[in-house]
Amino acid sequence: MFKYFSTTLIWLILVIFSKSTHAQTGKDTIRLLNGAVVVATVIDTLNGVTTIKNQKDSTKNDIIENDRIFSISNENGESIMYVYDTILGNEFTIEEMRYFMVGEQDAEMGFKARGAFWGNLVLGAAGAVTGSFLCPLPVFAFSAASGLPRVNVKHNTVSKIDYIKHDTYIMGYERVARKKRKISSLIGGGAGIVAGLGGFFILRATDNEIQFK
Repeated sequence: MFKYFSTTLIWLILVIFSKSTHAQTGKDTIRLLNGAVVVATVIDTLNGVTTIKNQKDSTKNDIIENDRIFSISNENGESIMYVYDTILGNEFTIEEMRYFMVGEQDAEMGFKARGAFWGNLVLGAAGAVTGSFLCPLPVFAFSAASGLPRVNVKHNTVSKIDYIKHDTYIMGYERVARKKRKISSLIGGGAGIVAGLGGFFILRATDNEIQFK
């Protein structure tokens, strides 16, 4: 009897210790509506925010607004935070929102906005090499317009080919792809302006040298 009691007591202590350890070191997967994934220890989800341990300093906490979160998952399963409510602006069902987020993730991983980068680089360089102080204007105009053309979803950037059958997947993919186009376009335009101005000053210095001679 005593041996049985001792074994049971030891087993209970191990279970309690295991749960306590998980509570301190366990990680939760937080899926955000913008497609990003945060892996951290969730402390609570009260008062409209989710409090998590800071990933660099465990003595500090960070917060994420609950309306930015789709779900929180751990070894016990997935808890859906997203609420389908058109009044709140959440017009997608839970399943539709899943496809939307996967589209965002696939575009973030696979979409390359090379055309926007090189196109604006050439435009920026061509304008800056003339020395005109108006050369940034075409660059910004090009960047603003770069999000307008239709996004071509390439099959090799899709994590599962059946996803492209879902409208919300395409919408999520296009949202991120257009954002990446604008950012790449601005970077390319900025690099082009720098290169063009460099060329302008080199040409100007060369002309002055020739005149001096």
